[in-house]
Amino acid sequence: MRPRPPIPADGDSVAVNRERFLTAEPADPGEVRDTILASWSRSREMNVAADRIELPYIRDPEVDTPLTHSAEPVLRTLRDQLEGQQVSIVLTDSRGLVLVRLTAGNELERYLDRVMLAPGFSYAEEFVGTNGIGTALEGGRPMHVFGHEHYAEHLETLACAGVPIHHPISGKTVGAVDLTCWRRDAGSLLLTLAKSTAEQIRQQLLADAGTRELELFHEYLRVCRRSAGIVFAVDSDVSMLNDLARTVLDPADQAALLGHGADALAGGRAGRIEVQLPTGATARMMLRPVTGSAGGGVVQVKILPPAPSLPATTPAAPPRTQLPGLVGTSPLWLRACDEVERAYRSGEWIAVEGEPGVGKAAVLRAVQLRRQPVGRFAALDAAEVDNPGWLEDLRRTVLVDADSVVLRHADTLDGPRLRAVAAILQEASRLPNRPWVAVTVDTAAQPGPRGREMTKLLRLFPGTVAIPPLRHHIEDLQRLIPFLLARLGHGGSLTCSPEAMQLLMRASWPGNVEQVLGLLRGVAQRRRTGVIRPDDLPPESRTVARRRLNPLESMERDAIVRSLLDTRGNKVKAAKALGMSRATIYRKIHEYGIVSPV
Repeated sequence: MRPRPPIPADGDSVAVNRERFLTAEPADPGEVRDTILASWSRSREMNVAADRIELPYIRDPEVDTPLTHSAEPVLRTLRDQLEGQQVSIVLTDSRGLVLVRLTAGNELERYLDRVMLAPGFSYAEEFVGTNGIGTALEGGRPMHVFGHEHYAEHLETLACAGVPIHHPISGKTVGAVDLTCWRRDAGSLLLTLAKSTAEQIRQQLLADAGTRELELFHEYLRVCRRSAGIVFAVDSDVSMLNDLARTVLDPADQAALLGHGADALAGGRAGRIEVQLPTGATARMMLRPVTGSAGGGVVQVKILPPAPSLPATTPAAPPRTQLPGLVGTSPLWLRACDEVERAYRSGEWIAVEGEPGVGKAAVLRAVQLRRQPVGRFAALDAAEVDNPGWLEDLRRTVLVDADSVVLRHADTLDGPRLRAVAAILQEASRLPNRPWVAVTVDTAAQPGPRGREMTKLLRLFPGTVAIPPLRHHIEDLQRLIPFLLARLGHGGSLTCSPEAMQLLMRASWPGNVEQVLGLLRGVAQRRRTGVIRPDDLPPESRTVARRRLNPLESMERDAIVRSLLDTRGNKVKAAKALGMSRATIYRKIHEYGIVSPV
C-alpha cells in the first residue's frame, strides 16, 4: 500500500492503548471509550486484520433503491455547502456496503480510494474493524471514531462520524450516512452534522414513501394518540407496535396478535373479534382496515379479565363433547366441528376449507364416526386423479358403495377433470337415497384459469366451513401433543416437559397439526421414553416465524439455532462459528423469529 499522510506526533494515549490491546495486554479503560473497547473486542473475535485492509467487492451494487433516491438530493446539497472542505460524504446500505461517495478535495479522495472507502466495498465491522460506518450499524446508534480509535492502522489518519438511517415507517435500519475527513481537521460538530444529514434523509424517505404506507402510518399515529391501550398496525410489509404492546405482552402473544390481525385484515374483516393467546389470556381486537392498504390496517387490543366463576347454586352449562378421535376445547375449534356436524345431521353437502394440515379430513371422519359409526365411509384423494380408473372409482363410490364420501384436495383438479367430477356428483345429488358428500379445499390454493370450473363444482355444496389454523387455537396444543404421542405409540411412556411445551406454544406452526405430528415423530425417534426436554426439540421449534421457510432458509435457520445452543445463547460466538457478522446474525434471528436459548 502507498505511503499514508503522516500521523501527528501528539503522544495520543489512545494509540498507546491500541498497541497494548493488539499485543494482548490490557488497555486502560480510563483512556479509551467503552464503545471503542467493545468494538475492538468484536473486531479481534472476528479475526479482522489490524495491519491491512482486505474488503469484499461488489462490481455493480444495487443503487436504484428508495434509500438512494431519497438521499441523493440531501447529499448533493450538503456537498455544495461543504465546497472547499476536505470532507467526504458516504452513503451505505444496512450492511455497510458503500453505495455513494461524494468527496470534496482531491487529496482525500485519492486516499479513500487506497483504503477502499468507495462504492462497491463493504465497511461493515466484520471486514474492517472499528470504524464510523460499521460500528454505527453494529450498535444501531450514531458513532464517531477518531484517529487511533480505528482498528485498522491504515485508517488512523482519518476521523469519521456515522449515523444509522431508520425507515420512518417500519423503523428498520436501511443504511447509514458517514462523514469522513482528515483526523487533523476533525471538529466537534462532525457528528452533529452527520446526525442532521441522517434526519434529513429520513424525512425525505417519509416524503417519498408510498401512499399505502403513509395512510397506514398516519392511521396508526391517529389511533395511538386517541388510545391509551395496546395498538398495532400491520400489512404485508410493515408491522408496528406501540410501547405498551411491547411492554405488557409476552413475545408469543405479540406474535399471535400480529398473526391474527394480519390474517383477519387480509381477509377483509373489520370490527371486533376475540382470540385466545398462547399465555391463556383472551384478547378483544378491534380491526380497522386502512383504505388503499393491501390487506392492512390498525388494530386496537384489549386484554379481557378472566370470566368470574358462577355461584355454586347455578347449574353449569353442559360441556360440548369431543368428536371421537379429536382433541381441542377452544371456541374456534369447537365451533368449526359443530358446523360440520350440523351439516351432516341435515344431509347438506359441504365444502371444508383450511390451510394444509389443519385436520379437515379428520373432522369429517370424526363426524361420520359419531353420527353413523357403522355406515360406509369412503375418502378419495383428488391428488391421485392420474391413477388409472380413478374417476370410475369415484363414480362407483358415490353412486353405489358409500353412505358418506369425502373428496380431498378438490382444488388440485384441472378444468376437464373438474367438469367430470361435477357431472358425477350432479348425478349423485339426484339419487333418492343420495350419500352425504364433502370436499376439502386448501385456502392456500390459487384458483388460476380453472376458477370458473371450481365455482361450478362448489355450487353443489351450499355451505362452507372454515377449519381454523393451529396458531388461532394454540391453547389446544397442550392436549394435542399427548394425543399425538399416543397415536405414535408412546402414550404414557413419553411426555413433554413444561419447558419444552412453552417453546412449542410459542411457535406459529405454519404447517399446522401435520407439522406438529412430523416434529414429534422425529423427536420420538431419538427419545422413545421419558420426558421431552427443550434440548430434544429440533431448531424449527425455536422460531415464531409466520411463514413456512424454503429449504435454503430452513437450513440457515437450523444452523443458527444449533450454533446458539452450542454457545449457550452467545450471539457473538455463534456468529463467529458460522462465519457471519454479529449484525447479520441479529438480523437473521429477527427475520426467522428465533427464540434464543438463555
